[in-house]
Amino acid sequence: MAYVARMRNYYRDEVVPALQRQFNYDNVMQVPRMQKVVLNMGLGEAIQNGRLLDAGMEQLRLISGQQPVITKAKRSIAAYKLRTGMSIGVKVTLRSDRMYDFFDRLVNIALPRVRDFRGVDGNKFDGRGNYTLGIEEQIIFPEVDYDKVDRIKGLSVAVVTSAQTDVEGKELLRLMGMPFRN
Repeated sequence: MAYVARMRNYYRDEVVPALQRQFNYDNVMQVPRMQKVVLNMGLGEAIQNGRLLDAGMEQLRLISGQQPVITKAKRSIAAYKLRTGMSIGVKVTLRSDRMYDFFDRLVNIALPRVRDFRGVDGNKFDGRGNYTLGIEEQIIFPEVDYDKVDRIKGLSVAVVTSAQTDVEGKELLRLMGMPFRN
């Protein structure tokens, strides 16, 4: 847990003063901060094969360090043979220490392991300072054992911030170490 203290202290000691200078905040409480990180793994093919759901839960548990929850279909779609209430994915919400720990591992360990990595797209903000990143292969995380993976699955990482605008949110994540390419 030394990384957690490192990331939290880095935010408090380096990022907050830099954002205060850049955006002329009067109060420290106005400075944007990360509120939570949500990891979501859609497993639509779990309709036919229930073991995929168990494998996805285990991999997401290893990646996040926290027990995921199963997401259920909200409405029926006949073309996909999907009925309301069927299990179609897993998700986990990270806050506080686990959020900082995961973000540190994502930025410093996992993303650099992506082949031909040139940075993440800086245009994936939602208009309110929140950022969503799609990861195509879950095996970029060192916690996932490649030999035990039966199918490569992607996951989405949503970083929710208290920023009011995309510019503030992007600057917060850039100062925290997110490698934007644009």
